[in-house]
Amino acid sequence: MTEAITILNEVGYPLDRERLQAAALTVLSQHQVRDGRMTVVVTDDDYVASLNRQYRGIDAPTDVLSFPADVPPVADADEAGYLGDVIIAYPYAAAQAQQQKHDLTQSLMLLVVHGTLHLLGYDHDTAERRAAMWAAQDKALEALQIPTAIVPALESDEHENQ
Repeated sequence: MTEAITILNEVGYPLDRERLQAAALTVLSQHQVRDGRMTVVVTDDDYVASLNRQYRGIDAPTDVLSFPADVPPVADADEAGYLGDVIIAYPYAAAQAQQQKHDLTQSLMLLVVHGTLHLLGYDHDTAERRAAMWAAQDKALEALQIPTAIVPALESDEHENQ
């Protein structure tokens, strides 16, 4: 089923594709999504900043953006079961992981989990919805054997409207 998770890394950043796919598949499996397909794009800060500016009106890069299939900037949403795209700014995420002294691969997996949850309709725009999203995120991280302590440092208020 890993073919259901396409990883695009045209810049050639060093990453573990199988672990990123596992992060997405864990979330999909925990939500009984059997035929869902999605794309994870690992790119540079400039591309993410341009998307952030275009879709959120924020003129800056961020670590991860999610685009459900109704607004697909990368892949064809006309495919049955296509969930959408998760876009990760590798340099931003790498700097964030280094600053927080977290393992980069685990940080990237967290971003895939977080982005995949957004594709499934989760959000953190209210306290109630944030609690539900964080619970689902913690469950996925625990299944992936990633310490949930990684979350508070990476998931600050700057992500509130992502």
